[in-house]
Amino acid sequence: MSNETGLFNPSFGVDQFGLKEAKSIFYNLEAPQLYEEAIRRGEAKLAKDGPLVADTGVHTGRSPKDKFVVRDAVTESSIWWDNSNSITPAQFDVLYADMLAHTAGRDVFVQDLFGGAEPANRVKARVITEYAWHSLFIRNLLIRPATDEVQSFVSDLTILDLPSFQADPARHGCRSQTVVAIDFTRKIVLIGGTSYAGEIKKSVFSYLNFVLPAVGVMPMHCSANVSKEGASTVFFGLSGTGKTTLSADASRTLVGDDEHGWSQDGIFNFEGGCYAKAIKLSREAEPEIFATTERFGSIMENVVLDPRTRKPDFDDASKTENTRIAYPLYFIANASETGRAGHPTNIVMLTCDAFGVLPPIAKLESAQAMYHFLSGYTAKVAGTEKGVSEPQATFSTCFGAPFMSRHPSVYGNLLRDLVAKHGVNCWLVNTGWTGGKYGVGRRMPIKVTRALLAAALDGSLAKAAYRVDPYFGLSTPLAVPGIESAILNPVETWASKEEFAAQATKLVDMFRENFVKFASHVDPEIMKAQPAAAAA
Repeated sequence: MSNETGLFNPSFGVDQFGLKEAKSIFYNLEAPQLYEEAIRRGEAKLAKDGPLVADTGVHTGRSPKDKFVVRDAVTESSIWWDNSNSITPAQFDVLYADMLAHTAGRDVFVQDLFGGAEPANRVKARVITEYAWHSLFIRNLLIRPATDEVQSFVSDLTILDLPSFQADPARHGCRSQTVVAIDFTRKIVLIGGTSYAGEIKKSVFSYLNFVLPAVGVMPMHCSANVSKEGASTVFFGLSGTGKTTLSADASRTLVGDDEHGWSQDGIFNFEGGCYAKAIKLSREAEPEIFATTERFGSIMENVVLDPRTRKPDFDDASKTENTRIAYPLYFIANASETGRAGHPTNIVMLTCDAFGVLPPIAKLESAQAMYHFLSGYTAKVAGTEKGVSEPQATFSTCFGAPFMSRHPSVYGNLLRDLVAKHGVNCWLVNTGWTGGKYGVGRRMPIKVTRALLAAALDGSLAKAAYRVDPYFGLSTPLAVPGIESAILNPVETWASKEEFAAQATKLVDMFRENFVKFASHVDPEIMKAQPAAAAA
């Protein structure tokens, strides 16, 4: 019989999940105990000033090709199979049994947590992990119930995370020894063969992305903040576009930095923490996030430490560019205590255009907003990924394709209806290049981006005169106080108008080619919002 310790509902132990032969089961341990266990087991080290530091081994990021969904009567017609790998219920059963058997004689750590700050639309998630530091990670990232809630906790979703388990493709229907398998019918997630903790967090998001649209709630891969007057703003954007940085505005309350829902009552954070990139992190550029690297309770992934002082070197990318820090939301001074806010006044779609042709800000009509939401454009630049030597367009629909269980049109239609119902202003903001493509021009100054955002959010841009971009049909302001007028019109920042035209046409063609797959799923108005085939 397993040795069970910690605070939990005694009538809902892990034996309910079929886990009966583990050596010891640690329920809902808090940070000090998890630190002790992680260090004692050699899972992590202690850094200067208090954070726990762990290496994730060969997997320093998510493994999307190893993610599978059980194909059954519930999912057959509701999952976007073009974006999802499938396994059979029988294959999942074998994987489930083998992973349970793998826990025999091992210690496991259990956290009972909420995904979602709005009680009516949250998921109760039980996360069972092999590593103590994984248990602390997910405790930081999700919402921690009160003591009385833990004592009566019965989960909706169960996640079993065993990094030392190696899947067998022939036996389990996967493609490698790494597997992330989701059974939406039985509400079980199985993670094996990877030590990257982000897989746990994203599994909760994937689950909510599947269940919430069915009840009219829009799940969003976005950050969000709210003004002192109560006006909230949502920031969509892929990695590297500034989603976390721009939402961390000291003059506004941070609702959350990555995942939210939008219900009939407003927006709400799915999480109780943040999972911020740590590469090149500095006290000067991002003081709020940097301060969390000097807190007991934070976890840093793949960050290099000085062997003598244990001081982190955030400029060292020898392990990976994807170094991370996970911390509770309350480590940020201006974070919301409730994780909730009213209906958005503004939606900002961020893109890092390395081609240097999109304007620094544009006001979007409803159809344009849906077009750019479904497109989910940004660009990779040289040096950020192996084999990338020049700007490469990246389109990730809904600004989070790997986590979208249903067809993008489902999320697009939900967003369209909510934007129309609540009269939300939509903006496209380019944090990428100006004056030329990457390698020729310069990165859009952060001061310019912040000033333009401030003008959009305080309503002053509504009074500005606008011009229409001839390539993308975007409405861009002619003048904004304090901003050089030339930077508002990208072509004026280029030395060669001909080279600008060539780059703009190239990007237009990429947009149009990418959107072909949505043509049969969207309204004619949205198709009309795509950029012109040739400049007007």
